[in-house]
Amino acid sequence: MTARSPSLLDALLPIGVLVVLLSLSVYLFGDSSSSGPNQIALMSAAFVAGLVGLKNGLRWAEIEEGILAGIHMAMKANLILLAVGALIGTWILAGTVPTMIWLGLKLISAEYFYLTSCLICALTALSIGSSWTVAGTLGIGLMGVAAGLGLDPAITAGAIISGAYFGDKLSPLSDTTNLAPAAAGAELFAHIRNMLRTTVPALLIALVIFFALGQQASAEHDTSRIAEVLTALEAQFNLGWHLLLPVAFLLLLAVRQWAAFPAVFLAALLGAVFAVVFQPEVMARLADPQAGGLAPLKTVWSALFAGYESASGNAELDGLLSKGGMASMLTTVWLIICAMCFGGVLERLGLLQRLLKSALRLVRSDSGLVASTITTTIGTNIITADQYIALVLPGRMYRAEYEKRGLTPTNLSRALEDGGTLTSVLVPWNTCGAYMAATLGVATLSYLPYCFFNLIMPVLAIALAYLLPPKPQTAA
Repeated sequence: MTARSPSLLDALLPIGVLVVLLSLSVYLFGDSSSSGPNQIALMSAAFVAGLVGLKNGLRWAEIEEGILAGIHMAMKANLILLAVGALIGTWILAGTVPTMIWLGLKLISAEYFYLTSCLICALTALSIGSSWTVAGTLGIGLMGVAAGLGLDPAITAGAIISGAYFGDKLSPLSDTTNLAPAAAGAELFAHIRNMLRTTVPALLIALVIFFALGQQASAEHDTSRIAEVLTALEAQFNLGWHLLLPVAFLLLLAVRQWAAFPAVFLAALLGAVFAVVFQPEVMARLADPQAGGLAPLKTVWSALFAGYESASGNAELDGLLSKGGMASMLTTVWLIICAMCFGGVLERLGLLQRLLKSALRLVRSDSGLVASTITTTIGTNIITADQYIALVLPGRMYRAEYEKRGLTPTNLSRALEDGGTLTSVLVPWNTCGAYMAATLGVATLSYLPYCFFNLIMPVLAIALAYLLPPKPQTAA
């Protein structure tokens, strides 16, 4: 039996089910919706999509292939998440994260904190090409500094993400910055140059907003708590600049284009070594007497899988430092697997392609084509839960239309990045949104309103598409 092509109703049904179930999940469970309820919603919608496939004549084995392909795509992200969990645990044990917090409290003022955080993350991500690495290193420290200064964690996360995604978007070392022009048929550096016209203005607007929020926060700032946190940090850990070497090591591996998982895991192991060498008092305090000579090994091993449990007596500091370990990432891994089950089924059944064809029929102008591309990438991020699919699939579907209209490939590649790269982190069940929430410790829907760069970018890009319509390339 030959499988039938899906109808528009077939494509809309599982998506409609997902929207309803996710809305109910957020309404009923609030911030804890990603700790289980969203996973049920995604699996239920994937089941409905599977029923659509069966109705259209596909065998379950074929549908299952789509599910497994989706999960396979997510395994890289899941491995990185587990490695980051291990890294957070050993870096706290080693005094690396406490040193970052300690230095930040001494050097950064509340008045310019949000602005400074955004700029630091932007420059670092630009140099290494990885928003995830920036969040997993500098981001963790900056979140701790914000807590010590009494600043809003959601705004801080928004500043970190805004800066990290600016640098990631413009870095030639970034995988998405290379993937988008490859999908569109554009040259890499021409693609980067073309992105400047939308990316730089969006960042400048975001920086102005972060500056204004910093001024407001400074007026409400209580400096007494800083001294308490600093005292508690100095009493619990040996602190110093040398403890930032694991951070430098990881950034060096990123610059040298190491794959993220081995780079992060090696940095986590280096943190374990630093803990044994530079934090003997902490290691002695946490040692299991029954382990004998293997007590140090058991302590760092526990930090890798269970994280660090702070017991300084300062409730605020204990809340800051009691985190990490691979186990802390398991809920996020669960969420990503469920999301990719749904996205994998939709792609295998051709439901996404059916929706994109319908979208193309509505396009009348070149400006409308750019706007449609951006909105499609945003929708694909929401539906498939994967940033790479949001770049490749629309790129593949829209490329012929751009060529037909005589538009340069950089118009398509920029639209893919303006919508696909930047909005992935705003979706709680997307691999990027789930990663940032787990790493920074702030729910996606909580930091979303403050990711000003990511929110402004698609709107600005669509507005410029109509104000300055793309011009067809002239024949040579």
